[in-house]
Amino acid sequence: MHKKVIGLLTLVITLTACNQQVKNDTPIDPHRTEAEQTKKPSVEDLIANLTDSHNDQVIVVAHRGDWRNAPENSLQAIQNCVDMGVDMVEIDVRKTKDGQLILMHDGSIDRTTTGSGNVSDLSWEYLQTLHLKDGIGHSTPHKIPTLEEALQLCKGKILVNLDKSYDIFDKCYQVVEKTGTHNQVVIKGNIPYSQVKEEFGEYLDKVFFMPIVRLDDPDAKETIDGYLTQDVPVAFEFTAPQDTIAIIKDFDEIRKKGASVWVNSLWPQHNGGHDDEKAVLNPSIYDWFIDNHIDIIQTDRPQLLINYLRSKKLHR
Repeated sequence: MHKKVIGLLTLVITLTACNQQVKNDTPIDPHRTEAEQTKKPSVEDLIANLTDSHNDQVIVVAHRGDWRNAPENSLQAIQNCVDMGVDMVEIDVRKTKDGQLILMHDGSIDRTTTGSGNVSDLSWEYLQTLHLKDGIGHSTPHKIPTLEEALQLCKGKILVNLDKSYDIFDKCYQVVEKTGTHNQVVIKGNIPYSQVKEEFGEYLDKVFFMPIVRLDDPDAKETIDGYLTQDVPVAFEFTAPQDTIAIIKDFDEIRKKGASVWVNSLWPQHNGGHDDEKAVLNPSIYDWFIDNHIDIIQTDRPQLLINYLRSKKLHR
């Protein structure tokens, strides 16, 4: 009996110690209070941040979702972004042969699924039989999502950039209406204001539109001024192949005029060499974005970027 009591006490002490160890091992961001770490911003907070080019909070956009930990453009990749506190998820939309809108980056399904062929030549019935591959090409249990499934998942939780959707936006908008996600959707296009007004005018007050401007384009300044003088967009997406391009010095003025500044940290050709993979080795690489008044960053390393921004008190 005495041995049984001692054994029981030992078990209790061991379990208590293990439980305490689990608590001690729980990741804690030293720059945020416990209340801040448990409270997620509402979608209204995210929209307010997006429409305010004057504050110091930087918006994090996850490129194709959290694709390093789930297949790109999958529902799980989106859910991971919601869970980690990403502000906006970028997803790609394609139309099948029979008119279904699905998430797929490439025109072909070869790279990211267990099937083959071009999306535009394939039926939704066939695509439902396939599985998505992960980032290194292994098959997973995940299936190709429809745009409707993706927007239902995002509804009330996270902003959504629908990439590759400009030419099929009439059909995309039907899904946006059906899911009631108008105020969460961002569309972008590499075109001047006059063309956007003609082609996309009916949607300009229904979803957020952002022009894309390549800063080494000879017409870049004219394109920017065209928007700022006629209809200030919620933001510009700028591509900066070199970090010496003069227009970078205008980012602060652009924000003062009411448009936020979006620059991708994905690959060096987007940001003059201040990219995610360098930031993995040294997160201070991201200082370049802050120093140049960039307040929207699309990244392939969302958790790394969020941690960096929170350490600077630049992300809620």
